[in-house]
Amino acid sequence: MSDPPEVKSASSAELSDDERRALTVKGLRLEQFTVAYNVVEGAIAITAGLLAGLVSLLGFGIDSAIESGSAVLVGLRLAARLKSGEIDERREHVTLRLVAVTFFILAAYVTIEGTRSLVTGDTPDHSVVGIVLLAASVVVMPLLAAAKTRVGHRLGGDRLILADAAETRICVLLSISTLAGLTLYAITGATWLDPVAGFVIALFAINEGREAWEGELDEAHHDES
Repeated sequence: MSDPPEVKSASSAELSDDERRALTVKGLRLEQFTVAYNVVEGAIAITAGLLAGLVSLLGFGIDSAIESGSAVLVGLRLAARLKSGEIDERREHVTLRLVAVTFFILAAYVTIEGTRSLVTGDTPDHSVVGIVLLAASVVVMPLLAAAKTRVGHRLGGDRLILADAAETRICVLLSISTLAGLTLYAITGATWLDPVAGFVIALFAINEGREAWEGELDEAHHDES
């Protein structure tokens, strides 16, 4: 059986066919790792969040599921490129919009849940499992986001890969803000810290979702390449 045709893009014309294909394969592998990692991460976070009644940890777990969905969408398009040797601009534009929608879904969820928690005065439990999980994500997610960003820029500003890299950066910010909220809550007992951490997450998600929707992510964060 002959090899699939090489992927070609006018925006990355300076790359050889072999380099372009190798970068596309690397991008696909990164998406596959993202799905696998986030499925495990999300399952643990959602379970721990439900048991402890922690809005921000539950929101973090749902974000992991959303990020997995985003990675699946991007991975499917990268696989299609490798198979056909062409970039379907229309389908990739639709995929980028779908990725943007995942940001908005996350923002809406954590905002609603955070508001409900503040209004009802729910008192969450502490979660050592959640703190350990978040600490691990603070280490893993920046490395994954940086790897995606490098591949995206080397492919001439690939909007899909850079959009998914932005979603991974959201996971980094989520990890940091949620970890800070849970740690401070464990120390001070201030229940408002948990939903406020969720609101911070929502702001980040809305901003990145807007950029993905408008297709600005190929220029945004260019200094990270």
